[in-house]
Amino acid sequence: MAEDAEKATRVRTLFLSDMHLGTKGCQAGLLLDFLKDYDADEIYLVGDIVDGWQLRSGWYWPQAHNDVVQKLLRKVRKGSTLIYVPGNHDEFLRDYIGTTFGGVEIAESRIHEAADGRRYLVIHGDQFDMVVRHARWLAHLGDGAYTFALFINTGLNKVRRRLGLAYWSLSAWAKLKVKNAVNFIGKFEEFLAAEARRVGADGVICGHIHHAANREIEGLRYLNTGDWVESCTAIVEHYDGTMEVLHYPSILRARQALQAESARIPEPAQAGRRAVA
Repeated sequence: MAEDAEKATRVRTLFLSDMHLGTKGCQAGLLLDFLKDYDADEIYLVGDIVDGWQLRSGWYWPQAHNDVVQKLLRKVRKGSTLIYVPGNHDEFLRDYIGTTFGGVEIAESRIHEAADGRRYLVIHGDQFDMVVRHARWLAHLGDGAYTFALFINTGLNKVRRRLGLAYWSLSAWAKLKVKNAVNFIGKFEEFLAAEARRVGADGVICGHIHHAANREIEGLRYLNTGDWVESCTAIVEHYDGTMEVLHYPSILRARQALQAESARIPEPAQAGRRAVA
């Protein structure tokens, strides 16, 4: 445990969303590794952490999912503040807004003040998804289609690996195509930025659409945490107030490349011995 803490990168704030614990699509192993690699003074869980929709239709809760929960609670016991902002998939927790369980505060939304003084509205974002708000049956249908696409995607990428091709996400491609057809993502981002402006914030940090982003919209900063089903992304606030989207698979690839490069470079002593010989 102490060894993990020494290796962990410390940040001021960590924002995570759309883990979808309780589903087979959740990348719990990668998420657990990420939580070992990063510690924070304050942690926001920005909705869809536990997938109540899927758990109602069939129980799925492997040890890895329990390990993620235990890791988060361990961080709280070690002094991290943890705020849980429920989303539509874990909306059952909205009945407990304003309460605290085991050091975890449940909040509908929150204004987070960064180290540089900027204020961010932290909210899951489903409240501004017109599909979820006005056609819940369609949202559930879309959720089922997305789960099926993930299943197909697994087999597809096994074939691609054998052919030496890079990973390609069928579900992300299909979702992006469909939502672009109705200009969904653009409108969602605009609605969230407008809400941040309405409450007097300088920006918004949200989740929901599984599409990580860090950009400016009409003078406001729009940040989306992404997800831990496919992209495996999070937002961190550094101690100077800088916000950054982290794509964990890219971090791991860069680390592996560095380790491989280091293994190829001979140690100075060995190089010296070879030169003498």
